[in-house]
Amino acid sequence: MQLTVAGVPAYAHTGGRPFDASRALVFVHGAAMDHTVWALQSRYFAHRGWGVLALDLPGHGRSGGAAHDSIDAYADWLVAVLDAAELSRAALVGHSMGSLIALGAASKASERISALALLGAAAPMRVHPDRIALAEADDPRAVEQIVAWAYGRDAQLGGHRAPGLWFTGGGRQLLCDSAPGVLAGDLRACDAFEAPGVAARTLVLCGADDRMTPVKAARPLLDALPDARMTVLDGAGHMMMLEAPEATRAALKDFLEGRQ
Repeated sequence: MQLTVAGVPAYAHTGGRPFDASRALVFVHGAAMDHTVWALQSRYFAHRGWGVLALDLPGHGRSGGAAHDSIDAYADWLVAVLDAAELSRAALVGHSMGSLIALGAASKASERISALALLGAAAPMRVHPDRIALAEADDPRAVEQIVAWAYGRDAQLGGHRAPGLWFTGGGRQLLCDSAPGVLAGDLRACDAFEAPGVAARTLVLCGADDRMTPVKAARPLLDALPDARMTVLDGAGHMMMLEAPEATRAALKDFLEGRQ
């Protein structure tokens, strides 16, 4: 599905179903990624009564324009997406940098956010300056370091249920496919962001084997958000929606349907 946001084309995957704005669920990906990281969740919810928009952020994937230089700017863009899709209410699901963007959007348009799910989140989300420097220099070690930290130990050893697919190889290729400068800019944006408090009902979903944003780094969100609860997925790393798609889907389903 193509949207026009502030005069610039923006792509949203609808999970293989026509988009229904009456029950909207918006997925926001992480740094230097795109909508494909949500493939298993977006299709599931789209075929079960949700109107799904799995977005490509500006300058990412199939969306036009330049990548933004701050989480605040991305959050403004996300609110503009709600306008472009004519959504008065929506649930937001964000991963890693996308969780910060979702938080920022919820603080700007609180009355329009029905629920908020934050995957692989941390507050603050500091990025080591050496990693930012490697990304700025377009040094391949930046991608190698991120992939090494982003996937849990089981995923590092293989374990993909689809023959011929490889978790870390796929993650490496996705980051390498991003436009020059996007990874560095996204990392700087994460490092500089200070998470606001929001009132929306919130799920903080963590991977027990997440070394990039470990469970302890997410716990301050529970203190900052008045209506938040945490679920920890055993064995999953930072890329939980790929490593543990069924468990991630089940946790989101329970939360969105009010069982948590």
